[in-house]
Amino acid sequence: MSEQAFEIIEIAKKTGALKKGANEVTKAIERGKALFVAIADDVSPKEITMHIPILAKEKGIPCVNVASREELGTAAGLAIPTVAVAVTNAGDAKKLIDGFSSNTASEESSNEKSEESKEESTEE
Repeated sequence: MSEQAFEIIEIAKKTGALKKGANEVTKAIERGKALFVAIADDVSPKEITMHIPILAKEKGIPCVNVASREELGTAAGLAIPTVAVAVTNAGDAKKLIDGFSSNTASEESSNEKSEESKEESTEE
């Protein structure tokens, strides 16, 4: 999933628009401008980005975690690491984002179904 996220970011960087950094990404999500969000796992302290996946889920925006800030910064065209990137104009990456959205939606529904079946079995 990380490789696909980097590909989306790199294409959107060339043909669309990005917001970089926790504050800019948060604003883009809250304003309904974000189409896709990526967050680095190696953030310290975690509190810097822990609100972003929650906001993205509330707004129905696909959100993925990637391994490192360095790779995320490089994919976004920065010379420095970044903790989060939001695609605000998909450009040529629109089809990839749409495909990514449908993949994550199907994964979430299968996870919810397995959680429901666990709950049913514990209730009996």
